[in-house]
Amino acid sequence: MHRLGEVVLAQVQFTDTFEIKERPAVVLFEEFGNIVIAGITSNTKMKGIALTKEEGAVKDSVIKLNYIFTISEAMVKKILFLLPPAKKKLIVSELMGKLQMNQ
Repeated sequence: MHRLGEVVLAQVQFTDTFEIKERPAVVLFEEFGNIVIAGITSNTKMKGIALTKEEGAVKDSVIKLNYIFTISEAMVKKILFLLPPAKKKLIVSELMGKLQMNQ
C-alpha cells in the first residue's frame, strides 16, 4: 500500500504523446489498487513545490500539482524516498487551495 509523500519511480504517459517514460512522482493517495501521483520535474523554473537534494531528490526539482495521474501498482518501479512531514502538509494544503479555488 502506497501512502502520501512517497517519492516513486513510475511509468507515466505524457499528455502530448502516447509515449510512456519512467519519471519520479509523489504519491498523493492509493485506493482500490489505483495510485494517484503528482509529477516531478528537474526544471526548477516551473511552478510548483520545491523539492531539494537535502530532502532526497537527485537534484533540486519541483513537484507539479497541475500534473496529476492515476496509475496502477504495476507502473511503480520502486520507492525512492519519503518526504518529510512538513512537505506532505504543504502538498495537502496546496491541493486543498486549488480545489477550493474552483468552487
